[in-house]
Amino acid sequence: MSIRVIVADDQEIARTGLVMILDAQPGIEVVGEAADGRRAVELARRLRPDVCLFDIRMPGLDGIEATRSLAGPNVADPLAVVVITTFDLDDYVYAALRAGARGFLLKNAGAEMLSQAIHAAANGDALIAPSITARLLSAFAGSGPVSPPAKPVETLTDREEQILATVARGRTNSEIADEFYISLSTVKSHIASLMAKLGARNRVEIAMWAYETNRVKN
Repeated sequence: MSIRVIVADDQEIARTGLVMILDAQPGIEVVGEAADGRRAVELARRLRPDVCLFDIRMPGLDGIEATRSLAGPNVADPLAVVVITTFDLDDYVYAALRAGARGFLLKNAGAEMLSQAIHAAANGDALIAPSITARLLSAFAGSGPVSPPAKPVETLTDREEQILATVARGRTNSEIADEFYISLSTVKSHIASLMAKLGARNRVEIAMWAYETNRVKN
C-alpha cells in the first residue's frame, strides 16, 4: 500500500514541484493538493491521508494552525504532519513542534530527505532536518514548559535510557534496531513504553524530554 499524502503550499510552482517529487518516489501517492491552510484541513479531514505536508506561510490559515487543527494536543485522532519551509527560523520550528508536527524540513532538503520524512511520519517516527535538530531541540527544551512531565511515572530501564538518547538524536526505528542489534518490534515496544512513562504523545516530545532533563548534550 502506498503512503497517501496531501500537499499544501500557496505557491503553485512550489506545490507542483513537491507533488512531482513525491509522486516519483516509490510507495508514495499524492491524493490531494491545497493552496491554503483552511482548504488543507478540509481535505485532510475528508481524505484522512497517511501524511500531510504543509508549508508554513499560507493565506487564511497558516501551516502551524493547520497542523494544530489536525495534530494538536486536543485532537482525538491526530494525523501525521510534516512541515516544510524556506525559512530556518527557530520560532517556526518551536511552533510546529508544539502544534504536533512529526517532521520539519527546509525546502532545500532534497528529494531523498523529503521521502525519508514522509516515510518516517507514516511509520510514527519523527524526522527533523539534521542541520537544525540538536540546536532546536535543546533550545526548545529550555524555552519554557513542555507537555511531558518533569518526572517519569515509572523509572526508565537502562535500555530505555539508551533508546531515549537515540530518539533525541533523531534516529529512526531501523537505525536504532541496527545500533542495538534488536528487532524493529522490540524498538517499537521500547518507544511505546517511553511514551507511556513520560506522558509523551510522540517521538518529538520524547526528544524534548531528553534535552529538558539533560540526558543529551549538544
